[in-house]
Amino acid sequence: MTAASLHPLFPTLFREEKEAAASHSPTFRIETTLHASYGFDRIAGIDEAGRGPLAGPVVAAAVILPLGEDFPGIDDSKRLSAAARERLFAVIQARALGVGMGIVGPEEIDTLNIRRAALLAMKKAVQALPEPPDFCLVDGRDEIPVAIPQGPLIKGDQRSLSIAAASIVAKVTRDRIMRAYHERYPVYGFDRNMGYGTRQHREALKRFGPTPIHRRSFRGVLQP
Repeated sequence: MTAASLHPLFPTLFREEKEAAASHSPTFRIETTLHASYGFDRIAGIDEAGRGPLAGPVVAAAVILPLGEDFPGIDDSKRLSAAARERLFAVIQARALGVGMGIVGPEEIDTLNIRRAALLAMKKAVQALPEPPDFCLVDGRDEIPVAIPQGPLIKGDQRSLSIAAASIVAKVTRDRIMRAYHERYPVYGFDRNMGYGTRQHREALKRFGPTPIHRRSFRGVLQP
């Protein structure tokens, strides 16, 4: 069963971005509809962090939350402060039915391209769950290469609690990785820019060149 097969029966579940209720906090509305209509019990929200940076991995998370419970504060990770993300990360790890992580490094990103690398990271995250889900809600437009019923959801991290939880786990995990890299490569400011192409980061690239964790296929990493 794919998202396409769900569209005719649930036209409100997978609407385009312009119709997404992005101004509101995410809820379990989509998950509870999938559970009530199809009997899905283990619904995994899947999201990634790190498509845009010039350095570091792309990190994906798959999170299965217990439906119907309250998770105050969980939201799209981009809407939260670093302190709030860290606090909610601990809550999710403690209360989730399953959390899986997938990490794809710079060399694979350069080989595959960032879109395919992000989908691979999502696949790895699903495969890393302690028990497989029976449905995957995937942030964005793409389905991931797993033989599990799934549906991509545009702005899913602003609509689905499961995807929002995954966005927090992915973001916190990646930020921790980049802060660790800062200890090895302090001149690039990875503890502040997390690998994104800030002015200070680009100036360091011009002066010192790329490190082994830089994405050499990304514009601005290798100087002409």
